Amino acid sequence: MDAIETIMTTRAIRRYTDDPVTDEEIQTCLRAAQQGPSGGNVQPQQYVVLTEAEPKAAVAEWYRTAFDRYERSLPDPTEFRDEAQAASWRRTRDASRHLADHLQDAPAVVLFLQPLIPWTPSDDQGEMDIGRLDASVYPAVQNFCLAARALGIGTAVTTVIRIHTAEVFEALGIPDGRFEIAALVPMGRPAGNFGVAPRKPAAAVTHWNRWGDKRRD
Repeated sequence: MDAIETIMTTRAIRRYTDDPVTDEEIQTCLRAAQQGPSGGNVQPQQYVVLTEAEPKAAVAEWYRTAFDRYERSLPDPTEFRDEAQAASWRRTRDASRHLADHLQDAPAVVLFLQPLIPWTPSDDQGEMDIGRLDASVYPAVQNFCLAARALGIGTAVTTVIRIHTAEVFEALGIPDGRFEIAALVPMGRPAGNFGVAPRKPAAAVTHWNRWGDKRRD
């Protein structure tokens, strides 16, 4: 696929068909993920790939529990700009609920792990803010999703599972105290269609040379 088309149509896909995702396809996406840039080329991420029913079901149960709690905390929306915005919100809500109830049915689920390591250098003047370590992990997540899109595979970047990190680590045998979950990404053939997701126009959030200097599209 054309690179720009791939980027523009890699939207969150939360409903999947029963068609399989092969190990070879997953490995292709992982190789693409490994090409993501990282600070100092540290490449901090680890991947846990779930394709078997038992570990998927264990993680899915904790995901559903986490999502239930998160969903209850959300305020009810009060107003929308128009019916199109309201419909978009309802679709996202329903798709997110569907994923929470059916994560175990996704052909594959990939956990992106980030190590718990010191990442703030210091000198005789004090600590230096060089950015967060997750800035070196999320490019891998995005590369993974883009590669999946190029293969006709849908993904969704989720993080709500972090609520039950300890339980997930215990279920999967991940060493305690060494990692955190950067993202959980389900994979599957989309039950719907790829497309361009509704987003703010780039011009609305872009400032040229000085804050407040904007250009129209």
